[in-house]
Amino acid sequence: MKDETPDQREQRFEALLLESARAAADYDAADEEMDYGAEQELSERQALRRVKGFSTQLQDISEAEYRELQLERVVLVGVWTEGSIENAENSLTELRALAETAGSEVLDGLIQRRDKPDPATYIGSGKVQELREVVRATGADTVICDGELSPSQLRQLEDKLKVKVVDRTALILDIFAQHAKSREGKAQVELAQIAYLLPRLRGWGDSLSRQVGGRAAGGAGIGGRGPGETKIETDRRRIRDKMAKLRREIAEMKVARDTKRQERKRHNIPSVAITGYTNAGKSSLLNKLTDAGVLVENALFATLDPTVRKTQTSEGRIYTLTDTVGFVRHLPHQLVDAFRSTLEEVSGADLIVHVVDGSHPDPAEQIRAVRQVVNEIGGAEIPEIIAINKVDIADPEVVMNILRTEKNSYAFSVRTGFGIDGLLHAIEKSLPHPQIEVNAVIAYDRGDLVSAIHEHGEIIAESYEESGTRIHARVDAGLAQAINEAVKSSSSGE
Repeated sequence: MKDETPDQREQRFEALLLESARAAADYDAADEEMDYGAEQELSERQALRRVKGFSTQLQDISEAEYRELQLERVVLVGVWTEGSIENAENSLTELRALAETAGSEVLDGLIQRRDKPDPATYIGSGKVQELREVVRATGADTVICDGELSPSQLRQLEDKLKVKVVDRTALILDIFAQHAKSREGKAQVELAQIAYLLPRLRGWGDSLSRQVGGRAAGGAGIGGRGPGETKIETDRRRIRDKMAKLRREIAEMKVARDTKRQERKRHNIPSVAITGYTNAGKSSLLNKLTDAGVLVENALFATLDPTVRKTQTSEGRIYTLTDTVGFVRHLPHQLVDAFRSTLEEVSGADLIVHVVDGSHPDPAEQIRAVRQVVNEIGGAEIPEIIAINKVDIADPEVVMNILRTEKNSYAFSVRTGFGIDGLLHAIEKSLPHPQIEVNAVIAYDRGDLVSAIHEHGEIIAESYEESGTRIHARVDAGLAQAINEAVKSSSSGE
C-alpha cells in the first residue's frame, strides 16, 4: 500500500496472518493433487484424464422415468494445451461451477493433453470413442466442452456421441438468460444468444436447403417471396431482422442510462464501479458499504443488472457506488458486445474497485481475466484499487503475494468485517479532487451554496462570522462561479 512505514506494513501483515489463521483453522483444504511432471509419455499426454472431485453417481432408473425427469446429466471435457495441470483442472472446476449454476448434475470431468484442440472434433477422433463409452457408463445426456466449438466441431461431436453437446460459451449464455431480470438485461442476453446461434443454424435432412421462394411460395407471405431463397436463408434473414430490432431497443434504453450518468457528471458526483470476477463478493461489498439490499447468492453471475447507490465520505462528500456484472475467463465476445451499454458504468467511472477472491486457487488469473475485459471496454486508464476479499479463509501467503505485487491493494473480508475501514478510507482518498480553491464569506440566506460545497467539494476550513459563513474549500469550476456570483451579489446589496 501507499503511504505506509515498514513497521505499519509489518503490523498489517501480522494482523492479516492472525485473522486468516484463525478463520482457516476449521477450513477443509482440498485433497493434495497429484504432481504431474513436465515429461510425459505420449500415451499419457493424449489420454483422457479424470479430474479429482468429479464423482460419478449412477441411479437405477428406467428410460421412461429418466425422460420424465428431464435432468441435464453432464460430462465435462477440457483440452489442456498450455500451463500446468493445476491450471487445466482449475478451468474445468470453474466449468463445473458454471454447469451446476445452470442446473445440471455433473457426473464426470475429463481432460486431454494436446498441443491444440482438434479442428474436427475438439478432443481428437481417437478419443471421441472413449468419451462415448464414458457417456454411456454414466448415463449422461449432455457433454459440455471447456472452450468455444466451431459449428463443424459441434456437429461432428453430436453425430458421434449421440447426445447433446454444449460449449462454454453456450453454457454462460444460458446462465445469463436464467438470471436476467430487467427488460434491458433480457434484451442484451437475447441479442448475445442470437449472435452466437446464427452461424450454428442448421436443421435435419434437407429441410433447410429446400427452396421456398418464387411465386409458388405464396404461403411465405410478404418478405418471404423471392427467386429461389432457401428456408435456411429465410430463417437467417429473420434472425438478422430480430437482431436489428433488439439493437434498437437496447439503444433506446441506453439513452435513459446515459441521461442519469450525465446528470451525475453535471453535478460533479464522483462514481466508483465495483468490478471483478464472478462470485468474488462485489454485491456483498456494496451491501456492506451502502445497505443496498442487493441479492447476494453463492452462485456465478447472480448479478446482471447494475445497481447504483449514493453514499458519502466521512467528510460528507457524496459519491456513487455501482455493482456491475461479474466477469469470467474467456467471457464470450457476444456478451461483451451485447452488454456494452451496461459495461459503460465501468468505463465511465472515476475509480474502479476490483474485487478479488483471495481464497480462489488462482486469483492472479482472475485479475488478468478481469483486466482484459476492462481494457476491451475502454477502462484501462481509470485508477484501480485491488480489493482482496475472503481473506478469512484464504492462504495468507497468497494474499500477501498479491499485496506485494499490486501497488494499490487492500485485504478485507465482508463476512468478518476485517479491513473494511481501511478499504473505505482508500476509496475516499482515491476519489477525484476538485481543483479550484475558494475562500469566501457566504451570506446566511445562501445555505444552498454551503450545502453544495459540503456535498461536492472538499472543506479545508469553516467558521461563522457576523455577515455569513466563511468557507475555505476546493470546488469544481461551476460551483466556484456560483460562489463568486453570490459574493458579488451580497457585496452590491450592502
